Amino acid sequence: MWRSYLNFNMSYEATIGLEIHAELLTKTKMFCSCLNEPDEKQPNKNICPICLGHPGTLPVINVEAVKKVLKVGLALNSEILPYSKFDRKNYFYPDLPKGYQISQYDNPLCLGGKLKLFLSDEENESQKEIEITRVHLEEDTARLVHPPDGKSTLIDFNRGGVPLMELVTEPVIHNGVEARLFCQGLQILLKDLNISEAEMEKGQMRCEVNISLKPTGQKELGTKVEIKNLNSFKAVEKAIDYEIKRQTELLDKGEKVIQETRGWDPIKEITYSQRIKEEAQDYRYFPEPDLPPLKVYELFDFEELKKEFKELPWLKKERIMKEYDLNSKEANILLKDLQALEILEETIKILKDENLDIKKATNLAKNYLLTDILGIKEKEKLTYEEIKITPLNFSKIITNIVQGKISSRVAKDILLEIIKTGQDPEKIIKERNLETISDANLINSIIEEVVKNNSKAIEDYKNGKETAIQFLVGQAMAKLKGAADPKILEKLFREKLNNTNL
Repeated sequence: MWRSYLNFNMSYEATIGLEIHAELLTKTKMFCSCLNEPDEKQPNKNICPICLGHPGTLPVINVEAVKKVLKVGLALNSEILPYSKFDRKNYFYPDLPKGYQISQYDNPLCLGGKLKLFLSDEENESQKEIEITRVHLEEDTARLVHPPDGKSTLIDFNRGGVPLMELVTEPVIHNGVEARLFCQGLQILLKDLNISEAEMEKGQMRCEVNISLKPTGQKELGTKVEIKNLNSFKAVEKAIDYEIKRQTELLDKGEKVIQETRGWDPIKEITYSQRIKEEAQDYRYFPEPDLPPLKVYELFDFEELKKEFKELPWLKKERIMKEYDLNSKEANILLKDLQALEILEETIKILKDENLDIKKATNLAKNYLLTDILGIKEKEKLTYEEIKITPLNFSKIITNIVQGKISSRVAKDILLEIIKTGQDPEKIIKERNLETISDANLINSIIEEVVKNNSKAIEDYKNGKETAIQFLVGQAMAKLKGAADPKILEKLFREKLNNTNL
């Protein structure tokens, strides 16, 4: 079959826009007094005639939800519209009892804005800013539950009516990595401002991707495809990568890309067709007659709202990198784990009151936190409620290391015990006699013994095998029960082996 040479092996540019929904941290739902607890285990517990859409009921706007969306807009340098209103988005689905969703259409709370990609997998991250189209407020839908028998679908309305922020980006993203980094950066912002817990795996933040391909250099965008309900950062990146590949193969064959909505199969790691994409007119938007328009500047003092910002994440990153001598990767870990960052900062505050080499103490604190504490937390799958480490007992460990009272080996053992029990480290050191051994005669006798009993390692070291010295140090540390400085032992071993004929 004849094929156009224009399409054969042509290169394409991906144009991607994101729609991100985040459940807001409010006490009650968006338009009623039901508790905002979408994860409530008992189905249909937090419901009322309003969120169930019973005839004759009237919604009331949750002012706290409006406030939280405005804070996001201010953080992103969006334009806050002086006049905003709610609209009815009409469509039928079982999770929408009213037959419409109360949302915002032509007068959202926030327009425009930017979010810098301040995270990266690399040391030198991109400074690209992703432009925001709008940020608006709506109500969440109920949750559909599919029993294993596959014969029915159940509906849990606990989530129905929960305040939901929607953020829409401009189509300025070009690959899966950029999209993932944007989502991760937004999550950090939402958590930092106490807007949302924003855990994607729990459905607290959901991402939809709009993606199209066009020949490189062409101004006109290609046919748009939407990928729905991506519930992890990994899924966002992989779904985009797959869709770029799928559309590229279609275009290379001279076939058309269909405008449609597609789902993501995380097992097969493919997208699949769900339905032909709806346009805005299909929803028959019209102003919500039961809710008054919002005169935003009369309701809120924006200077007071700005005062509630502690420190925006990208500024926090710059600060902690400078203060604690962190590289970009280390800073990213702490930005994603604010509780870990709090432990570090509070620990360093305590250490500054001690008569210590604070630079050394800070480096030790960050290294033990990032490597040992977070490593144990991840390995054992512990929550922070289960970890008994506190800034106070953590600072005591660091102080004892800096003062030379305990070795790094002993510190690791004590740290593990404290994480599990919460005991006072100084009590553990005293009761178990774990202070660093400084008896020169004892140390030298141990070195002599190790050298005498490990002729093979001695020979390896003489032949240039550097790992042999670490083996010898390990043997000595074992005999001293970790109560020695391994750096001092290494120095003594080298002096002995380099200055004697063995």
